[in-house]
Amino acid sequence: MAAVNDMEKKLAEFKCDTNEAVCLKLVRFPEDIDDESTTFHPEYSHQLFGDDEVAFGYKGLQIQLYYSAGNLSTLFKVKYTARVTDTFDCVEPDDVEGKVREIIPAGFCCNTDDFISLLEKEANFRPFGSLLHTYKVHNVEAGEDLTYQIHKVDVSCPGFREYHERLQTFLMWFIETASFIDVDDDHWDFFLVFEKYNKDGETLYASVGYMTVYNYYVYPDKTRPRVRPSLGHGAQLLETVHRYYCTSAKVQDITAEDPSENYVKLRDFVLVKLCLTLPSFSSEKLSQGFSEEMVSEAREKLKINKKHARRVYEILRLRNTDMSDEEKAREFRLEVKKRLYGPYRKNQRELTKMQKCLRPEELASHISQMDTSLQHEELEKSYQDVLADYRRVLERLAQA
Repeated sequence: MAAVNDMEKKLAEFKCDTNEAVCLKLVRFPEDIDDESTTFHPEYSHQLFGDDEVAFGYKGLQIQLYYSAGNLSTLFKVKYTARVTDTFDCVEPDDVEGKVREIIPAGFCCNTDDFISLLEKEANFRPFGSLLHTYKVHNVEAGEDLTYQIHKVDVSCPGFREYHERLQTFLMWFIETASFIDVDDDHWDFFLVFEKYNKDGETLYASVGYMTVYNYYVYPDKTRPRVRPSLGHGAQLLETVHRYYCTSAKVQDITAEDPSENYVKLRDFVLVKLCLTLPSFSSEKLSQGFSEEMVSEAREKLKINKKHARRVYEILRLRNTDMSDEEKAREFRLEVKKRLYGPYRKNQRELTKMQKCLRPEELASHISQMDTSLQHEELEKSYQDVLADYRRVLERLAQA
């Protein structure tokens, strides 16, 4: 038994956290290759290396995936300080190189000199598609404003298909439930963010953001764009996407695919910012309560559905409410709780139906699950959670 435990301890030394082992770079200058400060790591690696996000068989494992910042030409290397076969003849290491090759398209290089020669061609790279929006963000470290451009692209753009195959590999590392898309489906729209930067007196472009949208058919003659999770510059991308689609009479509303908690926060911020320009969401109208005018204007002008318009109303109503005034705070609280109480009312309606068809012991079981005091506790907790979320949106809005 002691020998077995000793063997397990020695084998455990050959386990590596793949979120740390995978080293990513977006390389602008040759010196970036050896500069550790330009390295970043995945948030997720389970899609390649399993739920434990562990690679077995190596010490000091480094899976290097370096991309040129613009065209995303790829350098792929696997390094390690020791392999399990150096110590144990009968144990095989994981095929980490094979796993990574499953997601990176052909055409990558394994030699640093070859990669540097590809960097020299970055001056010829230009953003794909049509320019939708340009904006600046002040960079404190650089002490200057950085310029960004958002472009809309479709797959017919020359060179984009190959570029996109390289770009979407980042999804596997940063989106928990990511999957590759079929670019041959013409219902997809692609939105890209590029940063302009200077190199040897020339203006070059770096890829820094990415969002895809699928246009679903809505009977009889509408579409419903569905946003997938984005990479980088999410707020600017989502706002631009909304502004792009809201000009089309054929778009019914804009939705999201499996929205995460972070995406909901992002959407709240963007939709509130957009609705501030609508007359129906003026301070005077907000004090009169949620209205059909708000629903109609948000849908017609910004392609926002009723559920999201209601959420925007509550956030802006909070913004206009003096919460130190007990009566005004009470009015706001009751209005939000009235909406949150919806699911509990549904449970009560279901209970009424159950009374007609359930045996007494079954009915008693359901009633015990719908304890009124417990419902009040849950309702108060839901309200406090919503209030905290809304305040975070307003804080971000104040800083924008």
